[in-house]
Amino acid sequence: MYKSHLYKTDFYGWTQEQVRLLTTQQWDQLDTINLIEEIETLGRKERQELRNRLGILLGHLLKWQFQNVKKLRLFRSEQGIWNDITIFFTFGRKQ
Repeated sequence: MYKSHLYKTDFYGWTQEQVRLLTTQQWDQLDTINLIEEIETLGRKERQELRNRLGILLGHLLKWQFQNVKKLRLFRSEQGIWNDITIFFTFGRKQ
């Protein structure tokens, strides 16, 4: 009862107690049910955070690519050498 009571009333205190019990190898005193739940939850949160950040990164890369293509098209149209296929295939290559 004490193990889960501290978990519900003082989460930080509970984490510090679990660390102390782990470092002193007092396995029978660990709040294993809540400890397992927290580790599982942490894994899910980290995975979701990674998904979110990769989505943001992909969005930025797409914006960067298409904004650069647009700028390249504007530059080429000002030079009077408009050619969609050339612009598409030469973007990102050294010329």
